[in-house]
This record gives sequence, C-alpha cells and structure tokens, in this order.
Amino acid sequence: METIHTADAVRITWDSDPVKGGAVVVGRDRIGAVGKLDDVREAFPKARVRRWPGTLGPARVHEGPLPDAPSPRERVHAVLKLGAVAVLEEYVDSAELRSAAERNDVVVLPRARNTAIVPTGRADLAVYDEAGECVATVCAGRLVHRRR
Repeated sequence: METIHTADAVRITWDSDPVKGGAVVVGRDRIGAVGKLDDVREAFPKARVRRWPGTLGPARVHEGPLPDAPSPRERVHAVLKLGAVAVLEEYVDSAELRSAAERNDVVVLPRARNTAIVPTGRADLAVYDEAGECVATVCAGRLVHRRR
C-alpha cells in the first residue's frame, strides 16, 4: 500500500524552492511520485496520507562520527533521529557498527553526496520543524523515526 507524505512545504533538494501543498508518494522502498497534494491524491486514491508539520525533503547524509550511545544499534538510531539515512564509511569503524547500519537499511557511503527526492529512487525522506529539529525520518520506505 502506498503512503502519501505531505508537509507544509516539500523540497526536492534542500537547495530547491519549497513547494507549498506538496506531497511525496512512497510505495515499498521507492518514490512513486512527487507533486501537489491534490494531484498526487487523485493519482493514488487508495494511498493513506501522513501529514507532517514543517518541511519535508530528502533524508540527509550524516557526515561526521556517529553519536555516542551504549550500542551500535543505538548509534545508528541516533543518526536516523537526526534525519540522516546514510553515513560515511570512515566513521563506520567496526563490524558491529556496519552490521547495525545494514540491518537498518542505512547506506554506508565512501564520500558525501547530494540527496534529492527522485521518482523511482529510494524512498529516503526527512521532515524538519521550523527550529530545524527532525520530526520524522523515512528510510527505504519505512518510518523509522517520529518525534512525539
């Protein structure tokens, strides 16, 4: 079943102009469509709708050391809570940490790269409130973090 994620504003890249009333359709682990909410709802009438406060855009690449935590799983989850679904391999310095990243579908990259919401691309999204705090993270189509 598809899910439509919509927010006050949607950005295809974090440098692009925001789209007011925008939405992103996620099916399994892929982006199905990006556009205005009304158009997306018409094209996907059976999809459930998740409304988020703030700005929705592509999930980020965490470019520094993973936050300290008691276990590798918790270190990876701390990155997800920041709105990132990718980390740099130079900071994934143990087999346990790499395994935790893989189990959570967190991508390990050789170097940083730009991120974007692209139809048919992997469904990696993040929502941030006006203060810049992460409200929600979608990693490979799964909602992995939601601030209460």
